[in-house]
Amino acid sequence: MKTISIIALKELKDALRNRWIIAASCLLAILALSLAFVGTAPVGGANISTMQVTVVSLSSLSVFLVPLISLMLSYDSIVGEVERGSMLLLLTYPINRWQIIFGKFLGHTLILSIATLLGYGAAGFLIGFSTNSAGFHDWLVFGSLIASTVLLGSAFLSIGYLLSVSVKERATAMGLAVAVWLLFVLLFDMAVLGALVVDQGENIKSDFVNFLLLFNPADSFRLLNLTGFDSTASLSGMSSIAGRAVLPVQYAIIALISWITLPLLLSGYLFSRREI
Repeated sequence: MKTISIIALKELKDALRNRWIIAASCLLAILALSLAFVGTAPVGGANISTMQVTVVSLSSLSVFLVPLISLMLSYDSIVGEVERGSMLLLLTYPINRWQIIFGKFLGHTLILSIATLLGYGAAGFLIGFSTNSAGFHDWLVFGSLIASTVLLGSAFLSIGYLLSVSVKERATAMGLAVAVWLLFVLLFDMAVLGALVVDQGENIKSDFVNFLLLFNPADSFRLLNLTGFDSTASLSGMSSIAGRAVLPVQYAIIALISWITLPLLLSGYLFSRREI
């Protein structure tokens, strides 16, 4: 455990030196604040929480930015060090390859968690104290958004590690990272929507579609935040869907944890068998 902690702290120090945390925090804070100010326009004089409107907006748009940040953090974590020769030097020490994988993952998860907490947290406090209308439930919903965002980012970190240990060149890992981002963020939903349009409700049932969405960490994140609370489900227009959903919201949490665990374990296995 001490070795894993040392590697994690090394990754955290590198991120601080390269200003990764500052850049990611600023991006997330700007995104949250922009959506908060824009989100007050449709609210008007209605008695609707600005913070919950922001959560609904961020739930739909975070899936574009957070996975990209995570993949850029992790895609060259192994193959990049192998190309530079630093991995060979690291392996001369009495250290297990599994410890390298988990140490780096823990460090990158800390980076992502700090950036999310600073970015979304700062925006949440500004929104809450500027409107003076945020209650306990609003903070609970916003806290759930922050926690699920970390889970989403960690899932794509894990996928990035799997890409990094599976290829021999950094450029290949970068190309695959972009392809994975396009697949899960854009193409997957387009394919499901296209299948539904072609089928016209004859063969594909709603319970199967709900189950299918769990195979995409981005959709699991959306389901968790848009249907996890009655207030956000109502604001997002998914209250009827949430009421008829066959799969409980807990399944989305399990799916995100599985997307973190399985690719990371597979990464450790492949890295342990890889020749450096």
